[in-house]
Amino acid sequence: MSLSKIDTHTHTTEIAKGDRFAFGDNWTQFLKTLNDDRIDEAVNDIKKMLGIDNLNGKTFLDIGSGSGLHSLAAKRLGADRVYSFDYDPSSVACTAELKRRYYENDDRWTVEEGSALDGDYLQRLGTFDIVYSWGVLHHTGDMYRALELVDGCVKPDGRLFLAIYNDQGAMSQVWLRIKKTYNSAPRFIRPLIVGLCYIRLWGPTTIKDFLKLRPFYTWRSYAKNRGMSAHTDVIDWVGGYPFEVAKPEAIFNFYRAKGYQLEQLFTCGGGIGCNQFVFGKGELI
Repeated sequence: MSLSKIDTHTHTTEIAKGDRFAFGDNWTQFLKTLNDDRIDEAVNDIKKMLGIDNLNGKTFLDIGSGSGLHSLAAKRLGADRVYSFDYDPSSVACTAELKRRYYENDDRWTVEEGSALDGDYLQRLGTFDIVYSWGVLHHTGDMYRALELVDGCVKPDGRLFLAIYNDQGAMSQVWLRIKKTYNSAPRFIRPLIVGLCYIRLWGPTTIKDFLKLRPFYTWRSYAKNRGMSAHTDVIDWVGGYPFEVAKPEAIFNFYRAKGYQLEQLFTCGGGIGCNQFVFGKGELI
């Protein structure tokens, strides 16, 4: 039995009002492109960021599982128990689909609906060796409350792997307005907004690749970024709302005050994107 059930009507209403992006619809499209190479890249990303070869005997909580790709990667790495949840019912369906494809009869992988802002729900889940939430908590509508609550999911000697949108100052406010416009715009207008943002996000890189005589090299190699899809990520970036940001030092100071140590940091160089953090309590796994 599910520990938490999202009010689907509320979620649908939020999307209809332009208060929330339909993340799950985007992930549904991404699954059509998923292949073994993308899965391998997701596995390698977790290994690299956590500094491990496997997750044998470890428990793994995926907060905001999205497509389910990184929950699947945790299973591939030998995690003893994987728990995946998402606020978006379509994202839950995507994760469940990956479980069906690769681990259909595995009762050590649980997939369900849940909210990172539901303290009672998170408390009932218990604690985990690895708590993973990549690019999720800044979309909850109350990022710092979510950052506070996920702390309770980490074992005393566990690891917390987060990715949070970088604070670009005034430019982040521009993107906030773009995201609000996208979600409130009629559907036939949205491709135009995405097209204009494509020019901003990929135009300079594409020109550089042509000047270096390697056309579309960065685009073609994008799957090496956690096994993701460049197109899926553009849609997610343009539409991703609610939207909050933080400077790397703000996240570092927040968790240092809770007794965490920063074990790994990968920034986006002050530009667009997520800063990645691995925090730990206790000895390295």
